[in-house]
Amino acid sequence: MAFETILLEISNGAARLTLNRPDRLNSFNIQMHEEVQAALDEIENNKAVRTLLLTGAGRGFCAGQDLSDRAVAPGSDAVDLGESVEKRYNPLIRRLTSLPMPVVCAVNGVAAGAGTSIAFACDIVLAAKSAKFVMSFANIGLVPDSGGSWALPRLAGQARALGLALTGDPLPAETAADWGLIWKCIEDESLATETDALVKKFASAPTRGLAETKKLIRTAFMRRLDEQLDLERDKMRELGRSDDYREGVDAFMNKRKPEFKGH
Repeated sequence: MAFETILLEISNGAARLTLNRPDRLNSFNIQMHEEVQAALDEIENNKAVRTLLLTGAGRGFCAGQDLSDRAVAPGSDAVDLGESVEKRYNPLIRRLTSLPMPVVCAVNGVAAGAGTSIAFACDIVLAAKSAKFVMSFANIGLVPDSGGSWALPRLAGQARALGLALTGDPLPAETAADWGLIWKCIEDESLATETDALVKKFASAPTRGLAETKKLIRTAFMRRLDEQLDLERDKMRELGRSDDYREGVDAFMNKRKPEFKGH
């Protein structure tokens, strides 16, 4: 499929999905939603892909929804924003959080509105020092969507979540890292290098084990400790029979670099 609003590159076990509407700060319109879902279909159906990198083109990561697609003139009929969230954004968040591979997000500039929520839905977020996160919903009379109201208090705590969501103030990447909202804040000129190194690592890692680790941690708040212990036991039993486990142990015992196949 030929894409117009995104770029998709797949090589050496890694998929790189770039939001590519730089003139609109990579904000989402219907076409971009459809193309991102098509790209994720391609990624999931390609057994060679073992990690995904999500980033943005130009000076921004993603400004959320393109409001020109939702412009409402005074006195005109209201648009159903809930329908848009249900059909477009919710499936995207569900998909990113459940992909059976590590999802890395490189925030190269501003992330605003749903763009912030999308970043927080990724497994590991690296951000340029100049980047900012803006929960801008309050500025237009809305609530955080795309899982923003779920992720924020879990990542930053209730007080900080309320502060960010109610004021709509920009949060610098350095502070986001200090608060535990993202994995790392990196000097702008080093972002691409560090991101590529991490993606390369995941592309040759024991993918099945990483996928189960991702699932365990993402769903941990839903269970009691006893339930989590039982699930850890079950996954250890399952993964202990995997080819990657055998390879990892053999490589360790023979002091060589492992060659994981992802299964």
